[in-house]
Amino acid sequence: MINFFPEEHKQVSKKKRFGICDTPPPPAQKAYIDEANGQNWIAVVENFYQDSVTFTPVDHCIEIKRPDETMDNRCDGFLYYDTTVIFVELKQRNEVGSKWIKEGDNQLRVTIRHFENTPQAKGFKIKKACISNSAKPLFRFFQAERMDRFFSDTGYTLRIENRIHID
Repeated sequence: MINFFPEEHKQVSKKKRFGICDTPPPPAQKAYIDEANGQNWIAVVENFYQDSVTFTPVDHCIEIKRPDETMDNRCDGFLYYDTTVIFVELKQRNEVGSKWIKEGDNQLRVTIRHFENTPQAKGFKIKKACISNSAKPLFRFFQAERMDRFFSDTGYTLRIENRIHID
């Protein structure tokens, strides 16, 4: 059973606004929250009511393996508070087209599939996913069909933008 809640990796913030960061490849480092250095933020978390929000990195922290024991794709991490979980994939690419969206979609699907096989998944009533790209921050309306299909396949609401709102 995969432990998606390792105590040693989680970070908590109650700030009204904070960011989620990841170092660009090739360094293999985990994603993290940052409360001060806005220039490094890939996703911006808007936490108006200053709830206690926990971030747990997945990539480079939690082993998710395929049946043949090779490492499977993983998203960068997830936020959770109350009965809400939000899986996050971070991108820093100014590519033409939507290749980065397809990659992020796949990484989220794989991680969510493994998460949904844990007993902890049942504790979350509101389930979301977000693909954030610091180079393309605006909401991607033309991806509505992809977002609908993502919800149908996973039960998670997908957003493609660099703002995450804590409701």
